[in-house]
Amino acid sequence: MNADERLMRMARREAEKAAAAAEVPVGAVLVKDGRLLGKAHNQRETLKDPTAHAEILAITQAAAALEGWRLEGAVLYVTLEPCLMCAGAIVNARIPRVVFGAADPKAGACGSLYQVGLDARLNHRFEITAGVLEQECAALLKDFFRAKR
Repeated sequence: MNADERLMRMARREAEKAAAAAEVPVGAVLVKDGRLLGKAHNQRETLKDPTAHAEILAITQAAAALEGWRLEGAVLYVTLEPCLMCAGAIVNARIPRVVFGAADPKAGACGSLYQVGLDARLNHRFEITAGVLEQECAALLKDFFRAKR
């Protein structure tokens, strides 16, 4: 198993915590030079906060761990393609690489609807690796929403 798969499995475990808390099951892990800087899952319902996406919470933890907002050299692993808000936070945090599992055709901003990470008009761009453990990540979301219906 390569590093991307290992870290995506860690993000998936975070997503499972979200599902157990009746949150949309998305998990994120942020690492730099092999050091875990942040890991989180969606907590919008729990915190009653529309910005409490897994990515935002992991970025906040990482910035606190590094005592700075520039997360240059870090890699963000997330089970679902980041939305526009999260992609904007990735740009602002200067994260150079994002790895995600399942695409999000309704809200994805890293390939599905928008290409925020590749937009030359912005002051920072980031590399995107899509589809890591895609089926496993997508299955967690499908099972969650199927149970809601």
